Amino acid sequence: MSDLQCASRIVLARHGEAEYESDLLTDEGGSLTHLGRRQAVELAEKLAGRKVAHVWTSTLARAVQTGEIVAATLGVAVSTRSALDEFSCGEYAGLPRADDPFAETYLRWLEGELDTRAPGAETGTEGIERLRATLSDIADQYRGESVLVISHGGLLRLGVPALARMSGIEMTRLDNCDTIEIDIDGDGWVCRSWG
Repeated sequence: MSDLQCASRIVLARHGEAEYESDLLTDEGGSLTHLGRRQAVELAEKLAGRKVAHVWTSTLARAVQTGEIVAATLGVAVSTRSALDEFSCGEYAGLPRADDPFAETYLRWLEGELDTRAPGAETGTEGIERLRATLSDIADQYRGESVLVISHGGLLRLGVPALARMSGIEMTRLDNCDTIEIDIDGDGWVCRSWG
């Protein structure tokens, strides 16, 4: 069997609950709360018998902290990739978080208008492609193994259904430290579980 036919199991997880340094929209920040740390420990316990080969996270602190807690428990290394970061809020940075003008752009993406762009930010299509390229690269490195990837709710809720050709799940909730399991091989992407 060629390596391309040997699937990689990618366990995707949203980071643990976080608190933010500011009430303004930003592409930075977020540190795990006590609950977020407990969620990360519970995620590690859930994966304890899975033989996870490596943990990958976005570069944002809330994801890195989640990944470090899980990796320490599982006894594996953790690495970061900026391509796993959440969508940028672009020129909306600095506006009140409660108003969140980016939410309108995200809702349009969920409705299929993927080429919509918030000022100064990427389109939904570009974000999905960023996720596809990164997860494909990780899958190629870990054929026949399981890997944990810690990322963000917005990117995962939009990207995974598009990449695994799923329908009707785009609006499904993805709570902190919930997981999505996908297999990636030469034949494509298959979602095995959600949440």
